[in-house]
Amino acid sequence: MGNYILEVCVDSAESAEAAVRGGADRLELCANLVIGGTTPEQALYEIIRERTGAKMNILIRPRYGDFLYTDPEFEIILRDVALFRKLGANGVVTGCLLPDGCLDTERMRRLRDAAGTMDMTLHRAFDMCRDPYKALEECRQLGINTILTSGQKENCLEGRELIAGLVKESRGTVDIMAGGGVDAGTIRQMLPATGATSYHMSGKTVLDSQMEYRRTDVSMGLPGLGEYQILRTSEQKVREAKEMLK
Repeated sequence: MGNYILEVCVDSAESAEAAVRGGADRLELCANLVIGGTTPEQALYEIIRERTGAKMNILIRPRYGDFLYTDPEFEIILRDVALFRKLGANGVVTGCLLPDGCLDTERMRRLRDAAGTMDMTLHRAFDMCRDPYKALEECRQLGINTILTSGQKENCLEGRELIAGLVKESRGTVDIMAGGGVDAGTIRQMLPATGATSYHMSGKTVLDSQMEYRRTDVSMGLPGLGEYQILRTSEQKVREAKEMLK
């Protein structure tokens, strides 16, 4: 497979096991994937490590929404980075912006220092930044290993022109990981169009709950997703993507 990387984003032990069986090279572990992901619990990390032994990068994001954090929120991020470093994670996935849409390089430097020898990925806060090429250069100077991006579009196919430009500009110093709508078919089109060698997917599928007794007149979930629908990673979707990279 050469230097190609397939990273699968998971928020449960079941999804992690499916991703590993499908051939994922690395997991991005989060909680609450249905809202874009937040920081996972230590117990989830430990259980997945025990059950799979997989290489894991941990999403560090204290809440849903933008990437402009208050001082207490940033302190939580710092402490979570230190926690997962202590727990032996492969890396962390995080990002902070300033009100004007620029990368918050001061806070990112503090996070890079807190991460120590762990890998660091700038997550899709990058897709919300003002100047992607300036942010790329700042990541290079900060020692950030990877940028996860959809090319500042709704999905990576729509953003492939920017992704191709970032791959060329990075010259291998920062890994440009394409994410957003990734599956085997996407990879087939992205490889020749962008030169990107790293891909990020969730491979989500919706499972029906095994609950027999159901209250259909009460809703506690997000609009469009009920209590009796469970999002899980599809082993088959991961395997198909892996085969495409081969």
